[in-house]
Amino acid sequence: MKKYLIILILLIPSVIKAQITDNSYALGNDSISVTQSVTLDSISEINATLDSLIHDYYISKAFMPDCDSSAFEPIFFSDSVYINRLQKLPYAIQMPYNQIVKQFIEMYAKRHSQVSYMLAIGHSYYFSMFEQALSKYNVPLELCYLPIIESALNARAVSHAGAAGLWQFMIKTGRAYGLEVNSLVDERCDPVKSTDAAARYLADLYKIYGDWLMVIAAYNCGPGNVAKAIRYSNNANDYWTIYPYLPRETRSYVPIFIAANYIMNYFEEHNICPALPLIKYSTDTIMISDRVHLQQIADVLQIPIEELRFLNPQYRRDIIPGNIKPYPLMLPLDKLNAYQANHDTILNYKNDLIARQLEATPKNYTSTPNVSGGKYYRVKKGDTLGGIAKRHGITVSQLKKWNGLRSNIIQINQKLRVR
Repeated sequence: MKKYLIILILLIPSVIKAQITDNSYALGNDSISVTQSVTLDSISEINATLDSLIHDYYISKAFMPDCDSSAFEPIFFSDSVYINRLQKLPYAIQMPYNQIVKQFIEMYAKRHSQVSYMLAIGHSYYFSMFEQALSKYNVPLELCYLPIIESALNARAVSHAGAAGLWQFMIKTGRAYGLEVNSLVDERCDPVKSTDAAARYLADLYKIYGDWLMVIAAYNCGPGNVAKAIRYSNNANDYWTIYPYLPRETRSYVPIFIAANYIMNYFEEHNICPALPLIKYSTDTIMISDRVHLQQIADVLQIPIEELRFLNPQYRRDIIPGNIKPYPLMLPLDKLNAYQANHDTILNYKNDLIARQLEATPKNYTSTPNVSGGKYYRVKKGDTLGGIAKRHGITVSQLKKWNGLRSNIIQINQKLRVR
């Protein structure tokens, strides 16, 4: 599965290549020697994607940092401390350690704000859901941290390769696991359905390889690339044997996974604390059998539209096509009765909204913004809104507002106003 490796790493102004040759992976009394060359070409791009998460309108309103990040100083430890802590994790998947793992651990430790927000989002919304689905299919619960490196827990994340959602499914794989993808609905972005599909996919991969590190590699680069690596390594079925023949980004994927697991368990030791949720409520889901726009629901029920989009990220253009078949709508629990009581009012409110939007070009796919004057930038491969905003000294919110963007989706050669 080709996608972004979304990780919390240093803000570095230019593309960096780091050749790392410390090859000792230590686990207990064992040592696995691996020749490795890790290239961090996408370091700025990845960090910018995480930065865009922090500047997301809903996230900024729903969570508040619990620590004074301006007074934060990264705390690092010796190799023996990292090894000891990894060994103490009650995991089914081995967590070996070397200098590359250490580098990623310390990158996470330096990204205090991002880790803080992701801890809050994960514990408030996602981790229990992930663990429930993984447990259902007998998949190790530590794989609940895969979406941290896949999407930074952003259900609307879309990679340059077209992978989408928390678990970054490609369209073909998503459909193979029963996820609906069309112009209005993308269930790869549905947290519940995509999590169930990811758990089933991971379980199926384990039936093939019988080794969880091989599963993680296949999840990242696809079974086809793993099959090639197995052929090139004389049909070996061990991750560290096929390691040199895997795609370069996949060779860094397991160390990143180990580092993510470490920081999610030992964040307190690095003086990182979860952000505080400012909006505390329970949610529930009802099935909608009408064609309705999220804005209609938001206005009548007085729910911020960004909150509805956060709770229902699978609706690509804010339209629920319930007239075709019933679709789920997640609402704050205290709004369920209000929806039912105001059903007709919602449908009649701005009842031409859907027609007008469908006639227009989708704003998040606009190739040329309709704005006179100003300075423009043409999107290149690997660009993200966060990276473009940082490069031009503006915020992601400004960039989205000036270009009529309602998601973080951008296309190569798209023209964006940056001034």
